Amino acid sequence: MTVEAQKETRGFQTEAKQLLHLMIHSLYSNREIFLRELISNASDAADKLRFAAVKDDSLFEGDSDLKVKVSVDKDAKLITISDNGVGMNREDVIDNLGTIAKSGTAAFMQNLTGDDKKDAQLIGQFGVGFYSSFIVADKVVVTTRKAGDKPENGVRWECDGEAEFVIENTEKATRGTTIELHLKSDADEFADDWRLRSIIKKYSDHIAIPIVMDKEVPAEEEGGEPTIEEEAVNTATAMWTRSRSEISEEEYQEFYKHVSHDYSDPLTWSHNRVEGKLDYTSLLYIPAKAPFDLYNRDGARGLKLYVQRTFIMDDAEQFLPLYMRFVKGVVDSNDLSLNVSREILQKDPNIDSMRSALTKRVLDMLTKLAKNDAEKYATFWNEFGEVLKEGPAEDFANREKIAKLLRFATTHNDTAEQTQSLDDYIGRMQEGQDKIYYIAAENHNTAKNSPHLEVFRKKGIEVLLLSDRVDEWLMSHLSEYDGKSLQDVGKGELDLGELDNEEDKEAKEKTAEALKPLLERAKGALGEKVEDVRVTHRLTESPACVVVPEHEMGAQMRRLLESAGQAVPESKPIFELNPEHPLVQKLDQEQDEDRFADLVDVLFDQANLAEGAHLADPAAYVQRLNKLLLELSNG
Repeated sequence: MTVEAQKETRGFQTEAKQLLHLMIHSLYSNREIFLRELISNASDAADKLRFAAVKDDSLFEGDSDLKVKVSVDKDAKLITISDNGVGMNREDVIDNLGTIAKSGTAAFMQNLTGDDKKDAQLIGQFGVGFYSSFIVADKVVVTTRKAGDKPENGVRWECDGEAEFVIENTEKATRGTTIELHLKSDADEFADDWRLRSIIKKYSDHIAIPIVMDKEVPAEEEGGEPTIEEEAVNTATAMWTRSRSEISEEEYQEFYKHVSHDYSDPLTWSHNRVEGKLDYTSLLYIPAKAPFDLYNRDGARGLKLYVQRTFIMDDAEQFLPLYMRFVKGVVDSNDLSLNVSREILQKDPNIDSMRSALTKRVLDMLTKLAKNDAEKYATFWNEFGEVLKEGPAEDFANREKIAKLLRFATTHNDTAEQTQSLDDYIGRMQEGQDKIYYIAAENHNTAKNSPHLEVFRKKGIEVLLLSDRVDEWLMSHLSEYDGKSLQDVGKGELDLGELDNEEDKEAKEKTAEALKPLLERAKGALGEKVEDVRVTHRLTESPACVVVPEHEMGAQMRRLLESAGQAVPESKPIFELNPEHPLVQKLDQEQDEDRFADLVDVLFDQANLAEGAHLADPAAYVQRLNKLLLELSNG
């Protein structure tokens, strides 16, 4: 097939089209980032070639000096970014430049706010940096050839920012990719050599290969012609190999943006060199903003892996546990083979040692952040707290350290946003209190207003208010902290230990004995709906509540599993009645068994509603309630 016959016009994928429109019409708040994104892509292409060449050095095609070249033609208003990295073939070009091959695209588009600054950050997080070209250019031309392909298999891609792009075969003597940006009329400021150099120094100094620009060198002899030579604009050293004392805070922040595709600064980072039995360097970052796919446990995650400064793979997930999937950064090992694969990493005992050490380092970073900067830690918790809550179930060895980092809303505060640590809670425990009390519910208000808290309010005992989907699962793996057991106040018999005096206990036992006939009548009326009916020790204001049996799954966990389509074991609640409440006293005096049954059913359904549960038969509840209201109004 001839080159001309290979020319075709294609439409963009819908999401790519929307992004293009956004780039062209909205994002002007920080236009210079286009150069950072394109240089970052070029650096990645060089990394991929170096890795591929470990197995086949012929891919270098006699040129192993990897670099990125930036040039500008002021008169033509043209910027060119070229690399001699791995390059692309026709299929790669269509996949990489015509579509967004990443899950969560729809969620990304839904999160766009119309606020230019916020949307620019979203785009960076989502990792679609190539499209930033259209912030400054009204036409983009990409010429590329994959390493190892023949010169005639080059590909030319052109787009003017509209709904379509043109792709055709072309001759390209050298491997790699060249991007030509034809600048918009309002982007003249970037057609300037000094301006581009300053952007490169600002954003890309950490890139480990040279970023070169042409420099005019005066002639040695008077009257002679000046010469042009390439000059590296960046430091061109793998940043993590440098001493911490040599690296500025700004350089650390820009390197984070390079490895994470996040426009925001990180909350904190840790740069460490380990020597001895294992020899490796790590540079780990805690982001300030959660990515779209944070709760997709199967999504891409992990650190960039280098071996002796040679890039091996993105998203090497073996170095950190799943609950730390928010961590970004680099690990560079001197002990692994350049031919290492994901399968080999899973079997290498050295990886287990590195994983353990890196996990502790992340926990230490978070502990230090919580201690030294409460505001930044609150930002971390709001973004990543639910993921960290997965830790105690997955990482038994570090369960206590993780628990120290957890934060909870409690009855001590007014809002869900005001959170406390378990140490804060323990510091306020009453004399004689030996348990940490909590309640789990579907949302914060349901937890906060639960009837189960009435006796705790009366006695001034603080209770943790849990409403995240993962909370009940967390508590099933966190039964103790700092020697104190954690107790769900909505499960089993309520045990206040020394907080209950002997007189109270004796009075409750007498009351329970006196109300045996009522309890038996109520249990008979409810039948199979309940496991038991008993006198409550929890309520001071409400007439009744439902309690989950001691060793059964809580209501929150049941709803979570049911919503995921999973079968859950059958469970019947325990129904508790408050003998001090006028409604219960009236119930005890009711002689009409049908009316008694209606009253018990109404109290039972109300108790379920107070827990945030959905009634099995809402219509029956309404009919009974209306019937009782009519009887009341009639007399």
